[in-house]
Amino acid sequence: MTEAIEYEQFEQGAGSSAGPGAGGDVDLSRLADIPMELSVEIGRTHMTVGETLDLRVGSVVTLERLAGETADLLVNGSAIARGEVVVIDEQYGLRITEILDGPPDSELVHAPAGAAANGTGEGEQAGVAVAEPAADASPAQED
Repeated sequence: MTEAIEYEQFEQGAGSSAGPGAGGDVDLSRLADIPMELSVEIGRTHMTVGETLDLRVGSVVTLERLAGETADLLVNGSAIARGEVVVIDEQYGLRITEILDGPPDSELVHAPAGAAANGTGEGEQAGVAVAEPAADASPAQED
């Protein structure tokens, strides 16, 4: 004794603006208070277990990224943007110069020519990943 189940068919684009690419505004206000971990990654390296066990105070770990290259802004471990490390009132910050488009580790949305120099893109202001505005931010100094 089985009953047939009938599923209601939904028409795409008919009255629904919640889907991606539907062209309507999505209300994200319910997500505003969800905590996320933001971190800045300046580089990575690979080591063997033996090399890791040999690390001591004063050891220098060489990273695969060159000095002066942009650092990655990660949200919950996924890269969403890149920028330059700055110092603001004795705290590190990140001035965002590029926003990543799509899934993590995909190609960048290319900023217009000169955007990195003036810190802005088309109609967007570049941000700094700290709580206060960064009017007096200067690039981080190397030791």
